[in-house]
Amino acid sequence: MHAPQSTYRLQISEDFTLADAAGRLEALADLGVDWVYLSPILEAEHGSNHGYDVVSHARVDPSRGGEAGLEALAAEARRLGMGVLVDIVPNHMGVAVPEHNEWWWQLLREGRESPIADAFDVDWDAGGGKLLLPIVGDDDWSEDGTVAHLELEPAGADGSQALRYWDTRLPVAPGTGDGTAQEVLARQHYRLGHWKQGNDQLNYRRFFAVTTLAAVRVEVPEVFEATHAEIARWFDERLVQGLRVDHPDGLRDPAGYLEDLDRLTGGAFVLVEKILEPGEELPRWATAGTTGYDTLGVIDRVLTDASAADALHGIDARLRGGEGVDWAELTHGTKRGIADGILRAEVLRLEREVQASDAWGSQGAPADAADAIAELLACFPVYRSYLPEGLEHLGEAAERAKAHRPDLADTIDALLPVLGNARQPAALRFQQTSGMVMAKGVEDTAFYRYSRLTSLNEVGGDPDVFAIPVPDFHAFMGRRQAEWPLAMNAMSTHDTKRGEDVRARITTIAEVPSSWEALLDRLLVFAPNRGRDFVNLLLQAVVGAWPASEDRLLAYMEKASREADAITHWTAPDEAFERDLAELVRSVMAEPASRDVEAFLAETEQGFRANVLAAKLLNLMIPGFPDVYQGSEALEQSLVDPDNRRPIDWERMDALRQAARAPLSGDWELEVAKTRLVREALRLRREHPERFEAYTPLLARGEAAEHVVAFDRGGAIAIATRLPIGLAERGGWGDTAIQLPEGHWRDLLTSKELRGGEVRLRDLLGTLPVALLTRGD
Repeated sequence: MHAPQSTYRLQISEDFTLADAAGRLEALADLGVDWVYLSPILEAEHGSNHGYDVVSHARVDPSRGGEAGLEALAAEARRLGMGVLVDIVPNHMGVAVPEHNEWWWQLLREGRESPIADAFDVDWDAGGGKLLLPIVGDDDWSEDGTVAHLELEPAGADGSQALRYWDTRLPVAPGTGDGTAQEVLARQHYRLGHWKQGNDQLNYRRFFAVTTLAAVRVEVPEVFEATHAEIARWFDERLVQGLRVDHPDGLRDPAGYLEDLDRLTGGAFVLVEKILEPGEELPRWATAGTTGYDTLGVIDRVLTDASAADALHGIDARLRGGEGVDWAELTHGTKRGIADGILRAEVLRLEREVQASDAWGSQGAPADAADAIAELLACFPVYRSYLPEGLEHLGEAAERAKAHRPDLADTIDALLPVLGNARQPAALRFQQTSGMVMAKGVEDTAFYRYSRLTSLNEVGGDPDVFAIPVPDFHAFMGRRQAEWPLAMNAMSTHDTKRGEDVRARITTIAEVPSSWEALLDRLLVFAPNRGRDFVNLLLQAVVGAWPASEDRLLAYMEKASREADAITHWTAPDEAFERDLAELVRSVMAEPASRDVEAFLAETEQGFRANVLAAKLLNLMIPGFPDVYQGSEALEQSLVDPDNRRPIDWERMDALRQAARAPLSGDWELEVAKTRLVREALRLRREHPERFEAYTPLLARGEAAEHVVAFDRGGAIAIATRLPIGLAERGGWGDTAIQLPEGHWRDLLTSKELRGGEVRLRDLLGTLPVALLTRGD
């Protein structure tokens, strides 16, 4: 299996096509990139800027460059000796516009007897033989099922007919098109429902709570073959060398799917977007590993000052007018709210499958089974288990659930033999559902309610784990080298809540909690009286992304406040609260408040610069391989999507890359330094992969030893400053030293030459807060 030494993620869209990407490969190769990593390229919903809403698996999206664009990119990659990694989406398809998706259109026209019916995960019996489409707005809905603005289109030249609700066209089954639009609708294989009915009546599986993304049953062999025929062609024609699998936790059988994919691709390089909770291990699937959220969390935490945890907790508690938040209780509440709210339909479907189990005898399942299932989902400690392994997760969830709800203890105990049995359909569906509840309850809700230090509120991380010591960092990386040496390491992705350098700035708050509290108090005069804990979260984003445009910050404010789902909501916006938050953002960006913000930024600037370079160095050098998310060789101060999918300023990237060719000296500029760090590390990995085959911690000796994290990869050494503000306050490195292995070494960032043995850090890190050493040739 050919594996990359590094990847560079590109977002392919109508505005940046495969042909455009091909034109950038030479510049990426000069940066040192080994493989190019593409967002989904199969045909997606018209106008989609992300590609995760695939409408056809049969072709490369024409609007993204089509087959010719992929061939051009593959040819250029071969010329440059680069590989191509493509993101694929096996779990679901886009169905927002039914006529754009031939399979969905056929399913709606022909119903459960359609040859395509097995492709989608539909509970026909629950819908009375009909598929619920919850698309009707408030003003068009009547309780008797009548839908306003529904029209019957005239028959086409081929005799086919369609219904139209506003701009949505829907097929009419043959022989059912006589009568009024309402009469024709009543004869179809689908029914139209109010949009809120999707919460508890939806009878098809979806991606999380998105009703416009319908789940696909790739566990059915014929469906797998049909949805992967084009992907197989990519490998047969050597257009693509590897795949990134989106959301494997949504699949019925991730292990089986990956085995099928391994067979299809001839054992090609495959990564999975699997979110691991702290301490959780990736199953031994047919994959090189995860896409790296686990390492992202470890890097951020080894650079966080543990001593600030209590102070920042106290600030959060004060803003809430009482006790600070207990993370475990917060997430239990948000997950239970999701299970009882927008994912209630999934809980009820699980209840039906539990009821249908052969485990109950004549008594039937308990009447409170749905309540107990929802509680188990709220208490599940990881995204999902993979039966028959992982029974301990179900057991842990059961104990937590019984502690929360003693009244459900008997029902929970009765459910365990069903939900823990891999031969039971209910158990398999429970596994698919727990990840949905975790993602919506934690990533998309709790992360926006917990404001202690928001650089830790990141996908795959537990904000309750505030920091980790250097020995724990080394232990984690030693295991990674032994077990997953070919996995990806991420710092920014299209799913991160904050870009890597937004987090680097926020991390400095942990070194100056008193200064942060003082700034907060000055800015809170512009804030509404409600939701001051959320204001803390919002202002951390404003400061982290500074100087972002007003439009970007207002867009973040709206999304973050509605995702928090505490005062304002997507389905019921609190306009007064949102106006007050918008006024806060505008006030903070204007004088005199902006001077206070900039004074804080000046106080923490050296810490920020050190954190940016330290985090990037660790990401580039740890076991596994680094992905550079589009444009993150320079400062990456994006906020949550869609902000992090903004187009790359290629002219600026080119200028930085040219400037980064020269060694860095005393008066270095941060973006040039970061770009040089990326360039030198990627080129070293590509040209000397043999220097990255081991992992040995390098331990410092002396008064400031806690301020360095360093390791040797077997001929390539990373040395990074941690807690830089505290280091400056103590007067610098003093006589703190580190022992380099014997031989000649060269710092690729400054071109400084060194000899092995004990080296004082004040000499080694006199120019930059990081060093990238390689053996002299």
